[in-house]
Amino acid sequence: MEGIHDPKQDRLNMLQASFEAVLGQEELFSKIIDFFPYPIEVFARDGTAIMVNRAMLAEFGVPSQDMIIGKYNIFQDPEIDKIGLSDLVKEVFNGQTRTATNIKVPLKSIQERYNIENLDIESMYQDITGFPIKDEEGEVSHVAVIFITRRIYKGKVSIANALEYLEKNWDQEYNLSETAKAAGLSTYHFSRVFKSDVGMTPYSYYRKLKIEHLMEKLRDTNLTVKEAFNVCGLEYNGHSFSVFKKHVGVTPLKYREMTVK
Repeated sequence: MEGIHDPKQDRLNMLQASFEAVLGQEELFSKIIDFFPYPIEVFARDGTAIMVNRAMLAEFGVPSQDMIIGKYNIFQDPEIDKIGLSDLVKEVFNGQTRTATNIKVPLKSIQERYNIENLDIESMYQDITGFPIKDEEGEVSHVAVIFITRRIYKGKVSIANALEYLEKNWDQEYNLSETAKAAGLSTYHFSRVFKSDVGMTPYSYYRKLKIEHLMEKLRDTNLTVKEAFNVCGLEYNGHSFSVFKKHVGVTPLKYREMTVK
């Protein structure tokens, strides 16, 4: 059965095609990258950064693109392996489009690398999409990586610690006491502060994380839909289906149809 088009993937395909269309026009290609509204880096085949746009510099307060271009190599960055992106990077450089969601940005490493002062950010989480840019012969000429910031936390270390705890323990049974302990707050005070800062209760956030991981597992064709639920510690029943549809807008089965070609 033919799958339903994923609008997000369609937009990404159009963007990739646009970059490929102007690849040979260096000045135009550079301008498109520079004025792209989201942080973006472009790499040569050997992993060296050859372009970085204004949005990327502004995101982290890097004073000059000269600090990145020709100096940063994605294959030589130890943080890539630490945050579990090594395989994804290799796949993109081999011609596949890949997305990683909810990645905690290694801010300390970035600050040290570029000698950034006064970066008033406690923690940052991004969605990262890498896609190949191919030449007229269909060979990978460059790789572009787009960064979409999902959340930034400034100052309040306690809530940032709780978020990190939940994201590390999403596959465990929810435990309010342990989550509050990670924040260094009483359960009562923690729940109030968390909802005020994040906009939802700790449990709602935990459930959202489970749904996001379930979406990732549903895109894995090596798993049946039921197995994807089991891996995420979710019951394979009508209630879970309803929760998924409330968050995503479609049922789990429909989501798999939309995202698996």
